[in-house]
Amino acid sequence: MVNRYARPLAAWYEANARDLPWRAPDRTPWGVLVSEIMLQQTPVARVEPAWRAWMERWPTPGALADAGSAEAIRAWGRLGYPRRALRLYECAVCLVADCGGVVPGDEAALRALPGIGAYTAAAVASFAFGLRAVVLDVNIARVLTRLVTGEALPPPTSSAVERALAEQLLPREAAASVRWNQATMELGALVCRAGAAACEACPLAGSCRWLGLGKPEDVHADRRRVQAYEGTDRQARGRVLGMLREHPDPVALDEVLTALPRPDQARLAVDTLIRDGLIVQIGDALALPSE
Repeated sequence: MVNRYARPLAAWYEANARDLPWRAPDRTPWGVLVSEIMLQQTPVARVEPAWRAWMERWPTPGALADAGSAEAIRAWGRLGYPRRALRLYECAVCLVADCGGVVPGDEAALRALPGIGAYTAAAVASFAFGLRAVVLDVNIARVLTRLVTGEALPPPTSSAVERALAEQLLPREAAASVRWNQATMELGALVCRAGAAACEACPLAGSCRWLGLGKPEDVHADRRRVQAYEGTDRQARGRVLGMLREHPDPVALDEVLTALPRPDQARLAVDTLIRDGLIVQIGDALALPSE
């Protein structure tokens, strides 16, 4: 498939790309890896200050590995999905033990690290090492779906069809492929948004099949039900973890259980946090892990 979108999109990106620290010329592969983990399901505005603080404190995998998992979980703060902090710590330990403290550029080697899936491995290979890799996040998938298939949004679960389309459109030359990945992702984040697409500002509006069809409704809407956060088990987990994050010493289990409005939900939160390795039980008290 001939990619007639690459040139106008590259020009748009050159003029409109956000100045983000993990895109700076002095970025490191470790900094890119940290940013990709932090950006999963978390907006850039919340990630940027957390990323800067994290990189100032732990500029290398070795620095994080020496700090321990409790400090990683504590520093994660309110970014959400705290297992990501634990995975980053585990990655750092593996990088020190198996890779000489250096982030590898090979996608297969990246995927061998704890918690690193296909997307993150491809993103690090592309953005940190300038390699040709099929980067397919929600923003890129949405842009390609609208451009080529004319649907409002891609299916809730990515498919081989989406990946094949991304592969077909990815430029063959490495530097051009990196710019395509960056620009398509940025277009999805700033213009081709899920809820309020700014088609009037899109450099590809004249080629967009979705726009040409009159912007039809999402055919997968019934499969995209989002659970409210208030009152959920996830919120309960966050409250328990927040209590332990604020206390350097273990906190009594009874104190934790009675701090939440529903003791049964608090008990479940404690049990799942222990199972996930995010907290530990020490006698009748709870604490962050202490590697």
